[in-house]
Amino acid sequence: MKTLICDCNRTLPLDPKALQQVLSRRPGASTEGLDTLHTGLCRREAPAFQRAAKQAAASGDELLVACTQEQRLFVELNDLTEGARPVAEQPIRFVNLRETAGWSREGAQATPKMAALIAAAQLPPAAPVATHTYRSGGRCLVIGPAEAAEAAAARLADKLDVSLLLDGAGSALAQRREQAVHSGRITRLAGWLGAFDVAWESSNPIDLDLCTRCNACVEACPEGAIGLDYQVDLSACKSHRDCVRVCDAAGAIDFARAPQASDERFDLILDLRAAPAFSQHQPPQGYFHVPPGADHERRLFDALLALRELVGEFDKPKFFHYDKRLCAHSRNQQTGCSACIAVCSTRAIRSDALLKGKTGGRAPLPAATPVGPGGGPTGGVIVEPALCVGCGACSTVCPSGAMRFAYPDAAHQGQRLRTLLGTYAAAGGRHAALLLHSEGAGRKLVDELGRAARLDKSVNGLPARVIPVPLWHTASVGLELWLMAIAQGASQVMVLLTAEEAPEYRQALAEQMAQGQALLAGLGYGEGHLRLIEARDARDLPALDAALRCAPATTVRQAATMAAQTDKRGTLELALDHLRTQAPATVPEAIALPAAGAPFGSLRVDAERCTLCLSCVGACPSSALADNPERPQLRFIEKNCVQCGLCATTCPEQAITLQPRLLLADEGRARKATRVLHEVPPYACVKCGKPFGTLKAVENMVAKLAGHSAFQGAALERLKMCQDCRVVDMFSNPNETRITDL
Repeated sequence: MKTLICDCNRTLPLDPKALQQVLSRRPGASTEGLDTLHTGLCRREAPAFQRAAKQAAASGDELLVACTQEQRLFVELNDLTEGARPVAEQPIRFVNLRETAGWSREGAQATPKMAALIAAAQLPPAAPVATHTYRSGGRCLVIGPAEAAEAAAARLADKLDVSLLLDGAGSALAQRREQAVHSGRITRLAGWLGAFDVAWESSNPIDLDLCTRCNACVEACPEGAIGLDYQVDLSACKSHRDCVRVCDAAGAIDFARAPQASDERFDLILDLRAAPAFSQHQPPQGYFHVPPGADHERRLFDALLALRELVGEFDKPKFFHYDKRLCAHSRNQQTGCSACIAVCSTRAIRSDALLKGKTGGRAPLPAATPVGPGGGPTGGVIVEPALCVGCGACSTVCPSGAMRFAYPDAAHQGQRLRTLLGTYAAAGGRHAALLLHSEGAGRKLVDELGRAARLDKSVNGLPARVIPVPLWHTASVGLELWLMAIAQGASQVMVLLTAEEAPEYRQALAEQMAQGQALLAGLGYGEGHLRLIEARDARDLPALDAALRCAPATTVRQAATMAAQTDKRGTLELALDHLRTQAPATVPEAIALPAAGAPFGSLRVDAERCTLCLSCVGACPSSALADNPERPQLRFIEKNCVQCGLCATTCPEQAITLQPRLLLADEGRARKATRVLHEVPPYACVKCGKPFGTLKAVENMVAKLAGHSAFQGAALERLKMCQDCRVVDMFSNPNETRITDL
């Protein structure tokens, strides 16, 4: 790969020799092109870019340009250069060294960070994944008052097939009918781009389909109850019915008409009402809500531009990968973990329709229900790809790794973070801090901070040790990669939150950071490794600037070299093992964790209540609980427990409580060992002496049935026998009442 660097009219303190020296030692990194420092690559030195583009095409190599300011110009220049490959065939890569490193009070010390950013930009792209396709024919429904709806429709009619649904009375329709017009109260609006199902009910006496807008009814109504929206204000109408008489030819007015229910499918929705149809933070794609207000015109203009382009087929990546076998949502019609459902800001995740009981009283389980690792009938979650926007929050909060962010996956993200940290350290950088931010509003704030540092002496810009990491969404990287980064030498991991993030994401990230910080503090690393930074817009730049200039936190003595795994639990285990071996203080036997979002823990079993019915074993989705075929025991492997709570909700005696913690005893081996949580003496058959149940279970059964008329005398005594002896006794005493349902 050839890399072109430019000091942007000598405003960046670039050191090509130092960059070459560092990158030459990094496996897979390329130093080609770094021997030339450009000053005006986007202007007078543009021919140098064109030569590089032609050379890359001839050699089959890729091209990396260290400038994002003129990205569009370079793409156009490449496509106009004879002999260069079109960007559609071979995209040009870009990396920002200006706002993220050079334009800072510490720009002269930012060479390690620049080398890290270049090395990461040279990594291969993420592997492609399956896509979801939207198909839109351009049928658009505009909902709102008549005048506003018609005005918006007029600006869309040349590109879209527009219909109107009037909401409320009081405004005027144009005299000429340009679009199909409906009126009524919406009873259902659901779906997504290309597939919105809209149902409404109209109880107004005037049928807008039949109305010719002759205005005879408006003129005839003595109360003025009919407006130019051609709807009757029933509160003002005195039932003179003059309007019915003058509308005899068209027959559009009928006060006796029953409410009419209608439903249609549309591809796009423009909603001009005050309250949106969808209450979630992120509405479905293809739905635009523009309420009345101070910025109505600006938001309407943006929505109209977007709507006009939404005709045709559109592909988006399938951002998630779901493995139902690992899901801890439910077993045996009991609900355990619902973290992904709770955090999803688009409501793309719901409980499997097979569930009932505590999940909402749905249809009963069929006879052939899939069986999960715990042995019980499974009932996971369902993800609607059309609603998913790829925030990745579900994968961040999932304790078992059943839900994974797929584009890019955790292994690719981990490789990127490891490359950044490793290159930074190899260049002599110390106390690296990763700043995770979104590619949208987060990137814009980082750029604005860089510009402010260039022009305003009171703003410092990104410190030399803070390495920005743009993500599709900040919620897509979670605890396992944060801790892996700390294990690989990072001093801190910061997450920049802007107005883009839903409240659910903020809470989920805060809970996950509380878990991570509790683990690090318990291992002796102290505080301050994981931080959430909030900055909504440019007005918060001074606060963002101050937040980034925090003191470094304690780092590991030796950075880990292992790679992050696709498996979330596997990555967590690798990171924690390294952090434990590198701990700066004596490691405790266990670290208590906050209850919210805990990924590890133990169980407490109330021996007085537990009858060892083993319902919990059948419910456990991660094989953390097991029985002993030889003895009445409840056994447990703490490493496997994901703290989903299914065992506690399944237990009929309510004898189980969760104990969030990380067990570190015996250098972590105690977590992997099988231990007995509860054990009771077996009950011996009163006839042959063979054990067939637990003492407590049989005693409870006898005590509960002793007063029943069917269990008297020999019948009660049979409850104390094993199955074989019970059958023999029943046939040996034919005159006794037989208990067959045992």
